Amino acid sequence: MNQCTSVMAMTAPDRIVALYAAVGQMKFGHVLCELGEDHNNDHAAMLWDEGGRPGGAVWTQWDDRGVRIAALAWCPALTPKEEACGLFADHPSAHAWDVIDPTKEALSRELAKHYRHLFPEYNEDDED
Repeated sequence: MNQCTSVMAMTAPDRIVALYAAVGQMKFGHVLCELGEDHNNDHAAMLWDEGGRPGGAVWTQWDDRGVRIAALAWCPALTPKEEACGLFADHPSAHAWDVIDPTKEALSRELAKHYRHLFPEYNEDDED
């Protein structure tokens, strides 16, 4: 499933910058929704990982009514190889391992034509 293409320009409110100044440098500009394209809830993007503290990570969620910032627990789902989902608990749509960034996918396929040894997963579809 392709990744949602919603983009939001974001600046941090002064109170958020002051609260999290000790966490590290906050970088804001635009955020891309990290959910699968078939979700019908709020868009969501992770702003920063809480480094094991309760909450998991700080996410921004948005829709046409506004923007929210919240600490959300990680999704507990794991692949058979015990790789974590990478999205927040109770997220809508597919788990992160089933969400494909179409731009990244297109770039990887193009680079694989020239650097086959770096992209062995694409070597089987040589004639695209």
